[in-house]
Amino acid sequence: KIGIIGGTGLDDPDVLEGRTEKYVDTPYGKPSDALILGKIKNVDCVLLARHGRHHTVMPSNVNYRANIWALKEENCSHVLVTTACGSLREEIQPGDLVIIDQFIDRTTKRHCTFYDGQHSSLSGVCHVPMAEPFCAKTREVLIETAKKLGLQCHSRGTVITIEGPRFSSRAESHMFRSWGADVINMTTVPEVILAKEAGMSYASIAMATDYDCWKEHEEAVSVDKVLKTLKGNANKATSILLTAIPQIGSMEWTDTQHTLKVSI
Repeated sequence: KIGIIGGTGLDDPDVLEGRTEKYVDTPYGKPSDALILGKIKNVDCVLLARHGRHHTVMPSNVNYRANIWALKEENCSHVLVTTACGSLREEIQPGDLVIIDQFIDRTTKRHCTFYDGQHSSLSGVCHVPMAEPFCAKTREVLIETAKKLGLQCHSRGTVITIEGPRFSSRAESHMFRSWGADVINMTTVPEVILAKEAGMSYASIAMATDYDCWKEHEEAVSVDKVLKTLKGNANKATSILLTAIPQIGSMEWTDTQHTLKVSI
């Protein structure tokens, strides 16, 4: 079963057949919105709008723990997500997709673990390994799918997640580039960490919408610019999901699931 977390502009429930809505609660509070249950070509899926279906939840206030917990409770083995991002590299152009493989965490206000000592069902402290944050096998499926569809897709990239909701200063943007970050967003952390703690295969389709503000002679990032690019390109990420999910559903994941479980 595949959990899908839709980011800005990419949370359309119409991708699912036979949709039903389900409002749930978790030990960590309520998720961002209702879970939309349905199928994509006979594969069970659960869609969740990260910021709520009316985009009312800002990045720092997303209840990431409740979102991931709710998908785990629905027995999702995978979490596929979409995220808008700014490009920190000349070669990653607005409209390009990046199947990110590493992150740098610049957040400060978020709950980054289920194991916080306040929930009796999860005792102890979890020092989860994070050398490979994203599921390599799932990423490979997304990369191959993008190639087959003829989409401009970068097969790896480091995302830096900032607290937001503001965009970067130019000085910060240049600093992040010097650190080796390729794209920038506000939501990958702690989502990817929590999915790892929950033993789920997590992969992200990042879509570049702008060049942040580091690039001279280029208009600095703005909400208008982001939404305009997203509107024109949201179908790219959707087409990858619609093609990749049936393939993921037909593959054998026992070893991958076992490895994740053992690491926890």
